[in-house]
Amino acid sequence: MNFKILKKSNKSRARLGFIETEHGVVETPCLVPVATQAVIKTLESKEVEQTKSQILISNIFHLHLKPGEKIVEKAGKLHKFMNWKKPLMTDSGGYQVFSLGFGRDFGLGSKILKEHSQKGEIIKLNTQPQKIKINNDGVVFHSPINGDELFIGPKESIKIQEKLGADIIFTFDECATPLADLNYVKKSLERTHRWAKECLKVKSPFAKGYGGTKQALYGIVQGSRFKDLRIESAKFIGGLEFEGFGIGGEFGNDKKTMGKMIEWVVDELPEKKPRHLLGVGYLEDIELIIKSGVDTFDCTVPTHYARRGIAFTSEGKLDLKKPKFLKKNEPLDKSCVCNVCLNYKKDYICHLLKAGEITGMKLLTFHNLWYFNTFVEDIRAKIKRGEI
Repeated sequence: MNFKILKKSNKSRARLGFIETEHGVVETPCLVPVATQAVIKTLESKEVEQTKSQILISNIFHLHLKPGEKIVEKAGKLHKFMNWKKPLMTDSGGYQVFSLGFGRDFGLGSKILKEHSQKGEIIKLNTQPQKIKINNDGVVFHSPINGDELFIGPKESIKIQEKLGADIIFTFDECATPLADLNYVKKSLERTHRWAKECLKVKSPFAKGYGGTKQALYGIVQGSRFKDLRIESAKFIGGLEFEGFGIGGEFGNDKKTMGKMIEWVVDELPEKKPRHLLGVGYLEDIELIIKSGVDTFDCTVPTHYARRGIAFTSEGKLDLKKPKFLKKNEPLDKSCVCNVCLNYKKDYICHLLKAGEITGMKLLTFHNLWYFNTFVEDIRAKIKRGEI
């Protein structure tokens, strides 16, 4: 992998660049749509490409469960398996440490977590989630499919990712819950740092371009809401031989706090390597995170919302399930030139959604991805012009 910075903003930490991989070039900054099970739900790979998506990220925990990394490897690895010709990322399974652990115990939404925090329900040192067990070697999960015990640690995560064959892979980490107190986060961070070093050791020497696969390994910075721990983590992970960096965990309850927390990390990371923000990308967040120095970021918002009938448009968010749209024989977004807006009307999409037809979700998924990618494309143009 090769990363090059083409332009740095004089007004913010934003920068233009590109990431060159074995499967093509990604212009940055860039949205990375989430193809959890090697698919953007409702779309085939060629359609995803038509939305101007440059790179996707898949979930190794779910792919390990089904169909299994050996089947994907036998099929020619992930690119051939899903017929995606552009670059791919895979996560490490670290987010499932949270989502299947304390996230399941207390709820995943920021509003739910805030309510628990206000009640004084704080996760203290040595507390374990109900459904998984975290130790210094890794994490014991239980399969959501059949309940079988499943262990993933740094070695297991890297080996799964090598078999899947994405261009960019991540270290195994613990994504700590926002409800964790300082002592818990300190211990969690020690584990994440230990696992990061183990991931580097486990990763095949051939993976760095010496005749084998050319996967780039990103180290993940954690530290929760604690500034000192965030800076400590950025310095530690930034000092290791990673080819890029992921920034994970929570980012506060408001936009201003989020921007500051990202900047704490970015200011400590090597400038000449790419930075990826994990799991953040609401439309209103995008300009802020790019101005904070982020190069790529993954988010389920455009696809997740589409499957619930929500379209992002120049008029704002539209809930196409509402009956009023049955009387709107007009494009989804008059300012948009995607295939959906050029060929379909609000009344038809509303009808499909109310009738439970999957094509309604498909049309909104295509449009939302196009809309988000165009939004980021416009930000790249603004950076080039010196406006951001």
